[in-house]
Amino acid sequence: MSFVHTEVRDGICLLRLDHGKPNSISEAVCSELMAALEDAEKTADAIVLLGKPGMFSGGFDLPTMAEGPAAAAAMVKAGGRLLMAIYDHAKPVVVGCTGHAIAMGAFMTMAGDYRVGARGAFKIGANETAIGMTLPTFGIELARACLSKRHFDRAIVHSTIYDPEGAVDAGFLDEIVDPERVEPAAIAAAQRLAALKQPAFRNNKRLAHGATVELIRSTLDSNIAALMPA
Repeated sequence: MSFVHTEVRDGICLLRLDHGKPNSISEAVCSELMAALEDAEKTADAIVLLGKPGMFSGGFDLPTMAEGPAAAAAMVKAGGRLLMAIYDHAKPVVVGCTGHAIAMGAFMTMAGDYRVGARGAFKIGANETAIGMTLPTFGIELARACLSKRHFDRAIVHSTIYDPEGAVDAGFLDEIVDPERVEPAAIAAAQRLAALKQPAFRNNKRLAHGATVELIRSTLDSNIAALMPA
């Protein structure tokens, strides 16, 4: 079963997540999406990452969490690698946040180069403190790099959940449009970014993101082992 559906339009690679009602992020989803991102680096000018109507992603896969500490730790570690594969990608990655984006779903929006969200009664944010979970380093540092300083503690420490308008102010999203416009608006943003000069885009992105990427990648294994011992 495929959890990532790929379509290429005029040099733009569309990746659509499809994993159950919550569009959850499992280790298998991470692996499939990272492979698709690697392929797109070689063949596409830019990437658009989309969820399902009304649901970008509700976060990590709860059935995997229930399997025990080892399975949960492997999944969370894979999630950290996925976020860095997006955040450090050589090509522009635009996120089309098609609805709710909670926990890992919210961190995936932050990892994109540009984020288009759906207008409506949707929830976006990191609920980890509210559910009693200590965030891994990748969550803290990605949020520190991407969110407004005014909202950092509210979003990460206080577990504030935002509507789409609030998510723009906080920095989870760059713009919101009507739900049916998310995909075309994300494609338009990808086309704008794809028109920028390479390798300057890749080089400047990696210079800008490099310290965060290095910190997260170099501490990922030890951090997850400390937070989620088997």
